[in-house]
Amino acid sequence: MLFDEYKLKNLILRNRVVMAPMTRNQSPGGIPTSDVISYYARRAKAEVGLIITEGIEVSHIASSAYPNVPRLDTNKAREGWKKVVDGIKNNNGAVIAQLWHCGGFRKLGMQPNPEVPGYTASGLVKPGKKVAHEMTLQDIKETIDAYASDAKICQELGFDGVEIHGAHGYLIDNFLWGGTNIREDSYGGSIQKRSQFVSDIIKAVKENVDDQFIVGLRFSQWKQHDFSAKLASTPDDLKKILMPPVEAGLDFLHSSMRRFWESEFEGSDENLAYWTKKISNIPTIGVGSVGLDSDFIDMTAPATPTSIDKALDDIKKQKYDLIAVGRALLSDYEWVVKMKEGRLNDVIPYTKDALLNLY
Repeated sequence: MLFDEYKLKNLILRNRVVMAPMTRNQSPGGIPTSDVISYYARRAKAEVGLIITEGIEVSHIASSAYPNVPRLDTNKAREGWKKVVDGIKNNNGAVIAQLWHCGGFRKLGMQPNPEVPGYTASGLVKPGKKVAHEMTLQDIKETIDAYASDAKICQELGFDGVEIHGAHGYLIDNFLWGGTNIREDSYGGSIQKRSQFVSDIIKAVKENVDDQFIVGLRFSQWKQHDFSAKLASTPDDLKKILMPPVEAGLDFLHSSMRRFWESEFEGSDENLAYWTKKISNIPTIGVGSVGLDSDFIDMTAPATPTSIDKALDDIKKQKYDLIAVGRALLSDYEWVVKMKEGRLNDVIPYTKDALLNLY
């Protein structure tokens, strides 16, 4: 079933394997290079069903926190992305752009606007630590507008859709988490109000693109700086968080787990992707160390085919719809083909060296 076609909105995917978004820091000046173009095309040619790009910094003054991350706010950057899209489409692939705002991970002195601090919901980068800029309503409006504008650019470049990065402690997740959102206006307070920011982004994006364009959201419970953090402690709380963005018009949800085989809530053996699908009833991607025998925090974890057995079973039982694969596809761009053909012994194991190049 993993290698059967899947219809996402009106897009026919050749299988249910998704290339997970992975930051590569290989786009100087925010411009995808020829190596970036070949990197994506190679995986499309090797039958990845859907490619979600590395995070593309949304066109806002405070979005950046890392060097050499791609953007959309120059002609050269857009030309680079057009070549990436063409390389994927010429190999019968499908591609969605991930739009990313780093929020409180940004610090003063960072490029391309060194005078601009990190932006967060309440100035907090973690509970009790207020070192960032607390966003005003005008800041929020400008950020929403940036997402909508960039989504339109992505559609014009030929992307099949966009994924809003709302996970891992970055800006949108900072709004979603009660630990960092202590606002008392329409964007904070209750658990539902904490979802208002991303819901408004989704609405603005949907209004700025046509009906065929796919809009998704990636979210997580855990944060890069707090693996035990939870947006929701119960399925009912998760429903309160997810349903406002779903009702805003989402086409899919991308549930980011550290280890996809672990249960999410007390009293249940099911993971976060299962609950996401059950609650939202929209197409759901599960991700979290698929194809590895250790969680992704151990960046030297070897790739092993045996660890996808549960994912295959989950898909077969329709617990969720698609599986995203990250580091296993970094080390072996033919991972999908080898898995499909049962060539498990031919899979190239992941090593940290795979992070250093774009092969």
